[in-house]
Amino acid sequence: MFAAEIFMHRFLLSSAVRTFNPEEADWFYTPVYTTCDLTPSGLPLPFKSPRMMRSAIQLIATNWPYWNRSEGADHFFVTPHDFGACFHYQEEKAIGRGILPLLQRATLVQTFGQKNHVCLKDGSITIPPFAPPQKMQTHLIPPDTPRSIFVYFRGLFYDTGNDPEGGYYARGARASVWENFKNNPLFDISTDHPPTYYEDMQRSVFCLCPLGWAPWSPRLVEAVVFGCIPVIIADDIVLPFADAIPWEEIGMFVAEEDVPRLDSILTSIPTDVILRKQRLLANPSMKQAMLFPQPAQPGDAFHQILNGLARKLPHGDNVFLKPGERILNWTAGPPGDLKPW
Repeated sequence: MFAAEIFMHRFLLSSAVRTFNPEEADWFYTPVYTTCDLTPSGLPLPFKSPRMMRSAIQLIATNWPYWNRSEGADHFFVTPHDFGACFHYQEEKAIGRGILPLLQRATLVQTFGQKNHVCLKDGSITIPPFAPPQKMQTHLIPPDTPRSIFVYFRGLFYDTGNDPEGGYYARGARASVWENFKNNPLFDISTDHPPTYYEDMQRSVFCLCPLGWAPWSPRLVEAVVFGCIPVIIADDIVLPFADAIPWEEIGMFVAEEDVPRLDSILTSIPTDVILRKQRLLANPSMKQAMLFPQPAQPGDAFHQILNGLARKLPHGDNVFLKPGERILNWTAGPPGDLKPW
């Protein structure tokens, strides 16, 4: 789900928008694979990511003039960690760390999005997490298959390894789903991840998309692709590509504090509203905008990112610095982040 940083790099290598003449470039892209430093269990290890990013910026600032003339204001980076360029999977620690100071002028393309949060700075482009298009394609079932499951969810309700006392993970929202609806016949919810997971989503009316450690997860992508109405439980979430995807019209938003009333909220939705949302979800352009296919296709997530970058042009007068002017502090940040990579 963090692979957008890799696939964006591959896309740009052969994209028609690429130029080999830096004087012609509107934007500079620096591929830094900050989520490829993994734990033994295969989870991203964000603690070294700031040093990796600082090292990359040091490299381009030393070898070429383009970073220094704007201190990164015409550069963009893909940072698909849980909390983006705050580089930590626990919110409290991510907030304490803050966005890497050297990225304060750059544009961040990131999966994390939450209003009024220190890990989402103005001008960032929020994107969907990566979900494997080819794999999902092989699990498609006939579109007229009845949706016999009312509410569907597969995933963790508690994270006892990282939150042994409970209540911190997902701000308690997932635990509330389990405690309130584990025995409700309308809710097909479990920690099991069956081989029919994708097919089950296509047989479901509503798919729960609650926050986990961060507000986002691949379930949002999967729900849209499989035509299952996403029930978004993540207060103040900033969703990807809001200009291309009418989230209010295709999804349901339930406040975290309202999770105990989830059954009454969903059963009270009129049938015509459900059918209208399903018709909108059936639009191929809706699904395409959420995916990173190989090779790229018109209207896909790659092109939505390019659209976001294009809307930020032309660069304003405040982008390029005067001779000798400096804004960024290279020695700012937690001490551990300042160690050489």
